[in-house]
Amino acid sequence: MDRPEVAGAFLTGSVTALAPDAELPATSDVDVVVVLRNGPAVPAKPGKLRCDGVLLEVTELPWSEVADPAVVARTHYLAPSFAGDHVLADPTGHLARLRTEIAPSFAAPEAVQARCEDVLIRMVTRSAALDPAAPWHEQVLTWLFPATLPTQVPLVAALRPPTVRRRFVAAREVLAEHGQLELYGSLVDLVDAGGRDGSAVQHHLDQLEPVLDQVASVARTPFPFSADLTPDARPVTVQGSRELVAAGDHREAVFWVVATWGRCLTVLTTDAPSLVVSRAAQRFREVTADLLGVSTPAALAARRDAALALVPAVRAAGERIIDVRQVRAQARPEVGRSG
Repeated sequence: MDRPEVAGAFLTGSVTALAPDAELPATSDVDVVVVLRNGPAVPAKPGKLRCDGVLLEVTELPWSEVADPAVVARTHYLAPSFAGDHVLADPTGHLARLRTEIAPSFAAPEAVQARCEDVLIRMVTRSAALDPAAPWHEQVLTWLFPATLPTQVPLVAALRPPTVRRRFVAAREVLAEHGQLELYGSLVDLVDAGGRDGSAVQHHLDQLEPVLDQVASVARTPFPFSADLTPDARPVTVQGSRELVAAGDHREAVFWVVATWGRCLTVLTTDAPSLVVSRAAQRFREVTADLLGVSTPAALAARRDAALALVPAVRAAGERIIDVRQVRAQARPEVGRSG
């Protein structure tokens, strides 16, 4: 922390929910956010780094993103970092102030609802960027991430940290606990509408590995996700998906397999020879047709509209989870006294 522009650092993501003595899975990394003062509006993303055998995912954040405690408190992916002891460095004292202001009301229903709404607002806003004239991989990625954001609402409502690669598995766990698996079926259908079996997902995952090798050999242009495509990231990117398939969660693996394929094509389109790009683009069309069940901009737009149509149901599910959590929280002291 000898860089003068560094104003602090904190943990984020799934690691914030781990017990202090829990072992970090080999297919997980540790997300670290470094706050920059007087840095660029869009800082660089150092990406994945090895430190004492642990794979770190380092993201830089401008000071403006954490300046206002009220904004941080209702931002679904930032607030959990200040609900507990997750600050790593705080030379200005500002991150401690964020925790002081956010932690006491973090679980309050109105605060949780605000964070759930933050998820849905981002989903609707980002879905509007879908451009039928863009290259196919750009269309798919522009649709894929917002369309799967509703999986975060059950997690936020249940006070669990948002997650990326395992978002469907995590959402299913919460919805199952609250008797809402019917909604989960609608969410996973948005991605895995083809209902392909595990062997199909495994096939496209196997084909992805040599493409990742190509990316590693030609990548020159930095992208926010570049670190996810490096050899160091294979335990997370590939092995983590293999474990999902092996566990019978192949439908839940489709999201990350398609996302990684699309990101590979983004890099190849920029840095690779045209013949390599052409072959990879054809393979990616096969992936989306086989796993997603979409092959045209019109079909993708219809899938986007289906996701948007689920917003009221997702919002209602989040509200029910918040209500149940409140009832349980209020009952705990009574249980303790009666015992």
